[in-house]
Amino acid sequence: MAEKTLSHLDASGRARMVDVGDKGVSERICVARGEVRMSPQTLALITEGRTPKGDVLATARLAGIQASKRTADWIPLAHPLPLDAVEVELTPDPERCRVRVEARVRAHARTGVEMEALVAVSAAALTIYDMCKAVDRGMTLEAIRLTLKQGGKSGTWDRPEEGPPEGLGPRGESEVLR
Repeated sequence: MAEKTLSHLDASGRARMVDVGDKGVSERICVARGEVRMSPQTLALITEGRTPKGDVLATARLAGIQASKRTADWIPLAHPLPLDAVEVELTPDPERCRVRVEARVRAHARTGVEMEALVAVSAAALTIYDMCKAVDRGMTLEAIRLTLKQGGKSGTWDRPEEGPPEGLGPRGESEVLR
């Protein structure tokens, strides 16, 4: 197996933006996930709509979508991409005192949308923290990770221990993203 190299480094080891101009446009789909852990009381405030700053889940969903569209502003070497669709799902999980965050991003582009999905999860999780920190500074943002990547030269990659994201077919197709 050939040794993999980091494409964001030039021959001298300096960071650079990868030239994707000669790559073909293909459909790219990525799914990322994360969790925000909190006290049971904080989760109850969120699910009952009683937080001081308003509807936490709706605001976090919008923050994730907006951030995904601005990924190149967050990540210095990321290409600005026109996205076809972004979904952000926030699921309260009272048994584990957390809100699960999942982002699905789709684009027809020359480069993948992994960073867009990860930025969406990060921004949604940070927004939950921001909106609830007055009542629970001990919240933690955890396990932000890529769970599915499709498209491009490298094809499909998934995190098998998690299984397919909810609502996605065996190849990652989302009815909502179509």
